[in-house]
Amino acid sequence: MSKLYRLQFFDSKTGKRKSKTCPEPGRSIQNPKSAALVAIGVTLAMCGAVAQAQPAKKIPRVGILSLTPATVQKDRVEAFRDALRKLGYVEGQNINIEYRYADNKPERMPGLAAELIHLNVDVIVTTGSSATRPAKEATTAIPIVMMSDNDPVGSGFVASLAHPGGNITGLTNVSGDLGDKRLELLKEIIPKLSRVAVFRDLTNVTEGISVDEIEPTARVLKIQTQRFELAKVEDFDSQFQAIMKWRPGGLMIVGGPLMNGHRKRIVEFAAKNKLPAMYNREEFVDTGGLVSYATNFIDLTRRAATYVDKILKGTKPADIPVEQPTKFEFVINLKAAKQIELTIPPNVLARADKVIR
Repeated sequence: MSKLYRLQFFDSKTGKRKSKTCPEPGRSIQNPKSAALVAIGVTLAMCGAVAQAQPAKKIPRVGILSLTPATVQKDRVEAFRDALRKLGYVEGQNINIEYRYADNKPERMPGLAAELIHLNVDVIVTTGSSATRPAKEATTAIPIVMMSDNDPVGSGFVASLAHPGGNITGLTNVSGDLGDKRLELLKEIIPKLSRVAVFRDLTNVTEGISVDEIEPTARVLKIQTQRFELAKVEDFDSQFQAIMKWRPGGLMIVGGPLMNGHRKRIVEFAAKNKLPAMYNREEFVDTGGLVSYATNFIDLTRRAATYVDKILKGTKPADIPVEQPTKFEFVINLKAAKQIELTIPPNVLARADKVIR
């Protein structure tokens, strides 16, 4: 007579462990139904053990860091999320995104960067140099993707565009290189233009390139320029007064986070004083400004999503070259032109990539 043994197995119906008497190894079980139960029990027990041993797959977490408010970054963030969806990432399902906005308060940036690091995000995406710098100062380990930056090499963010060399990569908008072109277009719109006020946002240190670049072109075009600089919100009124006291025939915006967050205020100032203005971002024209010639920032934002995808799949930031923009757009707002009683020359209008009527 064979010895009997107690076999432990998992009952999927009750969710409890049960036992079954069975003969010693090598002996047959006389009852076929018992044999089937034992086999099922062993299988279920093994499957349960495997399921318990397999940890849940980690969902990647991406942090977005911005100096400007969520309302200012709304279109860019939505474009970024849309690009991620096209790459197979669905927020809340296989990717989580943490948003941190400083609402134009630079002193909050280090703390917000620290929050993202504390959350152990896999990648930090920055919306400009004002966000990239505090992120860089906060971590050398977590990958950082720049949505756009005027001069990442000059700012010390990367060693070179081809070989970033650290934990930062992304896209450059080279908007500083467009200053002379903007002045030329403004001159074409207003052939008799002789004085241009250059209104610069000091919170974006890299935009100084654009200001310096304007001068040689201004001399060729026989245009006198005067700089007016903005460091804080309280400077708006005094600078507006100074600009009008100088009596320019045109205005060039060399913007940054502070101006981006107060687009409407600047556009209303130009309209009220019938001052033709050239802007460095299309968003100003969408808000009611006259013209802009700029990098397509929405396109840069979409491309930033491909950088995040590569990093999440294992590529190191140091090995991903920084890309330069491929799309530039000349946008004209005919409503704004009519408001300041300005006629856009037909040959200039014909070259516009986008016309708001």
